[in-house]
Amino acid sequence: MDVVLLSRIQFALTVGFHFLFPPLTIGLAWLLVVIEWRGWRRGDPTWVRMGRFFGKILALTFAVGVATGVVMEFEFGTNWAAYSKFVGDIFGAPLAAEGVLAFFLESGFLGLYLFGRGRISKGAHWFSILMVAIGATISAFWILVANSWQQTPAGYVVQNGRAELTSFSAAVFNPSMLPRFFHTMDAALIAGAFVVAGVAAYLVRRNHEDELARRALSLAIVFGLVTSLVELFPSGHLHARQVAHTQPEKFAAIEGLYSSQSAAPMVLFAYPVTPPPELKAKVEIRGLLSWMAFGSINAPIRGITAFPPENRPPLWLTFVSFHNMVVLGLYFIAAMAWGAWQLHRRRLWESRRYLMLLIFSIPLPLAACQLGWMAAEVGRQPWIVYGLLRTSDAVSKNVPAGDVLFSLVLFGLLYLLLGALYVYLLVREIRHGPPGPEPVPA
Repeated sequence: MDVVLLSRIQFALTVGFHFLFPPLTIGLAWLLVVIEWRGWRRGDPTWVRMGRFFGKILALTFAVGVATGVVMEFEFGTNWAAYSKFVGDIFGAPLAAEGVLAFFLESGFLGLYLFGRGRISKGAHWFSILMVAIGATISAFWILVANSWQQTPAGYVVQNGRAELTSFSAAVFNPSMLPRFFHTMDAALIAGAFVVAGVAAYLVRRNHEDELARRALSLAIVFGLVTSLVELFPSGHLHARQVAHTQPEKFAAIEGLYSSQSAAPMVLFAYPVTPPPELKAKVEIRGLLSWMAFGSINAPIRGITAFPPENRPPLWLTFVSFHNMVVLGLYFIAAMAWGAWQLHRRRLWESRRYLMLLIFSIPLPLAACQLGWMAAEVGRQPWIVYGLLRTSDAVSKNVPAGDVLFSLVLFGLLYLLLGALYVYLLVREIRHGPPGPEPVPA
């Protein structure tokens, strides 16, 4: 058994399962900022009931996300001791900042938001959910600082076999940080929009006269359309350009560019095979990739064969994950645009097939997040810190493969149980529906 492969699979399982919940937390929190604002400023009980309903979903998602996030930090020490030693001087700072500056802000105000309704002023209650959303965003910022530094390290010097920090600002704002942050944050907003849209669609199908469900669906469709468009351009475009300039091997792998060429084509569809690396059944637009990456239709781009074989990422997985993510992104735009058109025509509530489509689309933004994470992390291989430390050299030397396999199976069973429990509680809450109107005091 290969301890490196088992450790990689284990970390992929734990971080992949955890990464299901932060996007939902961030997206729902910012939508609740809008919902609670309307409930407060308009004095409308329908918006207040909507906030109470989706606030319960936020609380459930946040709780599971916290429980699953703790595991990863222990894995740095147990499975990746050599990595922790190499990057500890740099990696520790953003993780500490995330805990001190973001997590306590988010969790503290979430308690105030959930239990302070009716006990504090309406303005203070709205401020509490705003702080939850800001705290979740700051938390994502610091986590992405740490991850982005692995992709494009900056502000360091290697001494005594470890990376030491020389410029905190350069390390934080490394070349991939801001494109990655805005792209990931917008993906979280899309995830929140599809959850609200799918839940509201279920409620509308159950009772198409439900005013709360109608308003929630209208808000989610408009919000989802805007964020889906932003995810494609400028967010996705700028992030792809950044990868082309700073990680050319990854860019060649995700785009399926296997030979260096000018006027490089944008591959719309293909099936990658190796060896040798080639694409079957290609559908492409010549010159488009060069223009989008470097601003000129004739700009040369290095293909994957221009790099040493030992530095090439896995080709099939990076290409397939990236292109499926793009396909889902285009689907999000189309789905929300159709909903906006139906809303404009005042036929949205009677479109039962479209409403069912929204229900089944709830998990798709999370799938897109997972695919994007796979493209980013697998595309960085064989480096755990790009250009500095190989994954094979970062694993703990004294942990037997059998122990890693045992913990991998244990985590798999535990996460299967936890995921089933989350889905059960979520479905039960949705079926129960929003709370009824509060009685008017005599």
